[in-house]
Amino acid sequence: MEPLVNYLFVSVVLFAIGVYGLVTKKNALRMLFAIEILINAANLNFVAFTRYLHPTSVTGHSLAMFSIALAAAEAAVGLAIILAVFRLRKDVDVSEIKGLRG
Repeated sequence: MEPLVNYLFVSVVLFAIGVYGLVTKKNALRMLFAIEILINAANLNFVAFTRYLHPTSVTGHSLAMFSIALAAAEAAVGLAIILAVFRLRKDVDVSEIKGLRG
């Protein structure tokens, strides 16, 4: 069994990549991908902590599966919104999306 620190390190790296992508990118698709990376970091924490704190429990795995289902729904809605904006503006730059009215 590998130490918990290894999983937490990978989770922190994923979280940092997600935050960096969310803060620095102006493209809505890249921001959506960054949010997905953040959610994956949280899922890794759910599973890792459950494995080490309660090895016989599946609570963390259940939370991770629920989170994955929510992330899939979020991605579908986000991509639909981005597609609608692209059809109107021919660009998915977030600073341009702020100008939409009505």
